[in-house]
Amino acid sequence: MSVMFLPLRLIPLPVQCVVMSTVLGLVFSRDEKLAPLLQALDGKVFRIMVRDTGAVMFLGFNGGRVWVHPNCTQPADVRIDGTLAGFARMCFAHEDPDDLVFAQALKLSGDSEAMLRFKKLLAETDLDWERELRASFGDFFGSRVARAARAIVAMEQRVEEQSRQAVSSYLKNMNLPDQQRLQTWQAGVEQLAHRTSHLKGRITRLEHRLQAMQQQNASDDNA
Repeated sequence: MSVMFLPLRLIPLPVQCVVMSTVLGLVFSRDEKLAPLLQALDGKVFRIMVRDTGAVMFLGFNGGRVWVHPNCTQPADVRIDGTLAGFARMCFAHEDPDDLVFAQALKLSGDSEAMLRFKKLLAETDLDWERELRASFGDFFGSRVARAARAIVAMEQRVEEQSRQAVSSYLKNMNLPDQQRLQTWQAGVEQLAHRTSHLKGRITRLEHRLQAMQQQNASDDNA
C-alpha cells in the first residue's frame, strides 16, 4: 500500500502490485512465527481500493505466501476501501486500523473472521514500510515514498485543525457554545433532568398518599 503515495497516474498499477507483493512477501517469510497466521488466511482474497484515485488491487494468500495482483476472478472475501491519507496513516504513521475505521478514513466489509485474522497478522508483523522499501528498492525510492506519505498525513491534520477552528468560530459568531461550553451545558441539562425526574417521583408518591387518605376518609364517613 505504500507505493500509493507516489503520483499514481505516472506509475502503472501492476508496478504498484509488484512493490507491495515484494515487501510483504519478504517481511512475512522472515518470521517463522507468522506461518500459522498465513496458513489461517489461505485462500482468502482482499480487495483494496483507494477512493482518491480509483485504484483497485487484490491481495491474497496461497500456500503460506502472499500475492498482490491488479485483477482477480475470485470473489473478494474482504473489501478495504480507504482514502490515500487513511492508508498513509496506517502504514507510515502506524495508526490503529480500528481508529481509522471509526474516523471513516478506512471502510471494511465482508468476512469478519478473515478481517480479524488479517489484523492479527499485521499486529504480529514487524513492518516498517520505509525501511523495507529502502532495502528492496533503494534509498531514493524508499525515502521519497516516506516523505510523500508523511506530507499527506500532515496535510490532513492541518485540514482537520482548520475545520475545527472554523466550526468553533462559526458557533461563537452565532452566540452558540463551543465544544467545552457545550459539554458543560449538556452536563447541566442532564443534572437538571435527573433532579426533575426525582422531583416527579416525589410528587407521584405524595399524590398516591393523598389519594389513599381520601379513600380512607370516604370509607370512615360511610361507616
